[in-house]
Amino acid sequence: MKRQLTELAGWLGASGQLLDGITVTGATIDSRSITEGDLFIPFRGEHANGHVYVQSAVEKGAAASLWLIDEPNPPADIPLIFVEDAELALQQLARSYREQLTCTVIGVTGSNGKTSTKDLLASVLGAQFAVRKTEGNFNNELGMPLTILSLEEETEVAVLEMGMSGFGEISFLSKLAKPDIAIITNIGEAHMQDLGSREGIAKAKFEIIEGLPSNGTFYYDGDEPLLTSAVSKHSELDAKSFGYGEELDLTAKDIQVTEQGSQFTVFGQINGNFVIPVFGEHQVKNALAAMLVARKLGMTDEAIRNALLNAKLTPMRMQPVTVKSGALVINDAYNAAPTSMRAALSFIGQTKLRTDKWVVLGDMLELGEDERYFHESVADQLGTLGLKGIALFGPRMKWLYEELRSRDAKVELIWTENDYTPIVSALRNSIDERSIVLLKGSRGMALENVLKGILETEG
Repeated sequence: MKRQLTELAGWLGASGQLLDGITVTGATIDSRSITEGDLFIPFRGEHANGHVYVQSAVEKGAAASLWLIDEPNPPADIPLIFVEDAELALQQLARSYREQLTCTVIGVTGSNGKTSTKDLLASVLGAQFAVRKTEGNFNNELGMPLTILSLEEETEVAVLEMGMSGFGEISFLSKLAKPDIAIITNIGEAHMQDLGSREGIAKAKFEIIEGLPSNGTFYYDGDEPLLTSAVSKHSELDAKSFGYGEELDLTAKDIQVTEQGSQFTVFGQINGNFVIPVFGEHQVKNALAAMLVARKLGMTDEAIRNALLNAKLTPMRMQPVTVKSGALVINDAYNAAPTSMRAALSFIGQTKLRTDKWVVLGDMLELGEDERYFHESVADQLGTLGLKGIALFGPRMKWLYEELRSRDAKVELIWTENDYTPIVSALRNSIDERSIVLLKGSRGMALENVLKGILETEG
């Protein structure tokens, strides 16, 4: 964004001081991360008041700041726009700037896989277009406006991740972003405690179509009955499906895992053999969504194939790390819910990359009143994987530990509530070049600390 401060005041219908001749080139709500030319947006909460940091923000290079009308003592020597609500002002700025952008906007949501899909989209489309994507977890009612305001005028494609925890949130984000293309990666069990059921989750995710224009395109997981049912009720949608079913618009078959990643064959709107440098059938499905979008935007099969080979994903998504002992650690510790847990465990069961298989599993959070059932039920799948060892971390994983003990599981079994050390010690004494170790847990469990512990003890 590069706009005159007077224009921003006009977008907000607001008055200000010292506005003339000031150019704003970005926006931030964090005074610690000021970039030259930023508009600083101070928030006032129960424990902190951002107005305290306006002066230091300007000293660090901010061009101007918002200021709440009822906040006393505005500094007279700083360019200010006076607003009633900082959050609403931020969102209105993003809404107005979005209306002036000419780039193709892609909105991505889903219970699992939205970040990986975002990364795959950015990697593939970035081979041919000037692409920007949501960085980190800037995918909510504050993060998305900041992402939109960070888009350069020259951006050709913006890939915006949309997160949520309740009804209405995706609707709000979609209407703000006005995506030309919308994607739902899947429907899982994350946020069950807020939405009550998978049907509720599907309804909340499907809100993404509410900001889609009449000529927009919707891509969805065609293997999910809840989504196919929802699509069937919207004949006006230009909807395309991806997955493993025979009659979908893009289908993947013959998925094979190699040291380089996952290779697979696709049929439908695109045909041929492709490779992605990441493990897991669920990542192949994420790639299918990116491939469909790339085709829609005019990329050739060969361009898509080459771009997928060089795709870069955010760390801790089925990320392979070979440690000093020769063991292969699959770091999938960014997040976990029952659907993504099953997918990662399925990979471990099927892979032939190593013979000695370990899983390190952390609590799955935000599952509501059925959380005990979801943890205990993992035992059924674990019993089919031919594992050498199972290490469990977190208070909820005690349910799974006790369930496995009751079944007299014939594997090395460890549980610890809040200390990574017993798990690190067990792995250090057991893994070698024949071993593969999966790390999988919700973000709050920070299972990457197990990998960090292994690397530190190996020296």
